[in-house]
Amino acid sequence: MKSHLIPFIIFLFITARVSCQGVPDSAKISLGYPVYSQYLQNGLVINPAYAGSRGVLSTFLSYRVQWMGTSGSPLLQSLSLHTPMKDDKVALGLLAQFMQYGVTKSTSIYGDYAYHIRLRNGKVSFGLKAGTDISNTDYTGLLLTDSGDPVFSSNDKPYVLPNVGTGVYYMNDRIFAGLAIPALLHYKKTAGGKTQVYHSFKEYDFVISAGGLVEVSPILKIKPSILIDFSFQKTKRVTQFDINTNFIIADLVWAGASWRSSEQVVVGIVQVQINPQLLAGLSYDYPYGRMHSFSKGSSEFILRYEFGYKISASNPRYF
Repeated sequence: MKSHLIPFIIFLFITARVSCQGVPDSAKISLGYPVYSQYLQNGLVINPAYAGSRGVLSTFLSYRVQWMGTSGSPLLQSLSLHTPMKDDKVALGLLAQFMQYGVTKSTSIYGDYAYHIRLRNGKVSFGLKAGTDISNTDYTGLLLTDSGDPVFSSNDKPYVLPNVGTGVYYMNDRIFAGLAIPALLHYKKTAGGKTQVYHSFKEYDFVISAGGLVEVSPILKIKPSILIDFSFQKTKRVTQFDINTNFIIADLVWAGASWRSSEQVVVGIVQVQINPQLLAGLSYDYPYGRMHSFSKGSSEFILRYEFGYKISASNPRYF
């Protein structure tokens, strides 16, 4: 266990030594993080320590249309897989995300590593992820009042931003809880237009997720949960706050709702366990706040397929 954590401790020490203070917002390069509504069925999108928690090779596909009805609205796609290794102590995963919004396209590809420790009641895992974010903006696709404007006469130079993240995750048959830091490194533009990496603890995003399972009857279970994304920045404290409730009917149908305060949306979710290995889901985000007059909401479709037979109808996994 100690030998697995030593490289991680060394990395944190090194990055802490290269901290950069006082970076103006105008110089920062931030691609942001995709917002999904059905992340509870694929915790890998928020926490690398989730890798291997399903007990089998789990694959996941999602397709999301954000702010339908608006011009250049974001389109998000993700593909992931993760699996425990033979000794069940180590797990590996891979997450690829593809986003398009306006004239900008971005791709994120990350590999995940998790180390599991079995406790008397449950299991705790420590996770690391490493990969890169790539973003490219094609200004030639814009309609300009001055077609000769040199600022928009050519494509923007693509950003290639390597990064790492970390997390911890605990689960048993009744509860789960996780804490993740999606990015330990940050980027800024220098005066010469180059990209420079820096580290700042104040700019960390801390993603906390937790929930439980309440058995009402043999055919009805309730799964309440929350998700909080916050940082210590003065201009950005809580960027996402979700309260979720799912009703699990006969372990076949998941019907739920979420309230996301940051976007001012109410989310409706329906998921169907087609067979012990295949799950399909659909969600719709209804904007009741500032986006109500501009957007018809957001929709998201997911598919999860799990190889192997450890997960069965008689012993399903809820986290």
